[in-house]
Amino acid sequence: MFVVGITGGIGSGKTAVTDHLETLGIVVVDADKAARVVVEPGTPALAEIAAHFGSEILLDDGALNRAALREVVFNDSSQRQVLEGITHPRIREEIAHQLSAATSPYVVLSSPLLLESGQNSFADYVVVVDVPEAVQIDRTMRRDDNSESLVKQIMAAQLDRQTRLSRADEAISNDSTLEALHAEVEALHERLLDRAQAGN
Repeated sequence: MFVVGITGGIGSGKTAVTDHLETLGIVVVDADKAARVVVEPGTPALAEIAAHFGSEILLDDGALNRAALREVVFNDSSQRQVLEGITHPRIREEIAHQLSAATSPYVVLSSPLLLESGQNSFADYVVVVDVPEAVQIDRTMRRDDNSESLVKQIMAAQLDRQTRLSRADEAISNDSTLEALHAEVEALHERLLDRAQAGN
């Protein structure tokens, strides 16, 4: 199966790209959703997290209290490493399982941290959705109702734009209209179908 990794900084419009590819019949495996699946109630990962961090990181219904856990790991890198040690191998397993079950001509792995997390090792080809940083900040502030300083903090935790672009096989620009983006995605889709058929 030909695997295309799609990534982009916050506010770049990665979801608009992958949503359109889904309408074209392509299976999209979302790394963020895989990360949620592995910590659902009743999973070994959630039991391990609760055993280490205490039951206060659980909600009354037994689900993970993400905000409480984020609070703990955000301020303590050693605790973040513990959490990643529990979740990352399972997330990789879940992603691999979903990729292998895909039946479209090629499959997309959508991940905001594709390059940072090493998930690009799953991908035969990496596409970056690119926008100028000012556009990222503006879009994210409007979409999530976040302050500029918080958006900049999130961006600082991701790869910078130049590094991301230098590690991509291809970049598509999303600084115009949704119609223009859809046209770009459709052209990308044709190129990816050709690559998938050629086996590269």
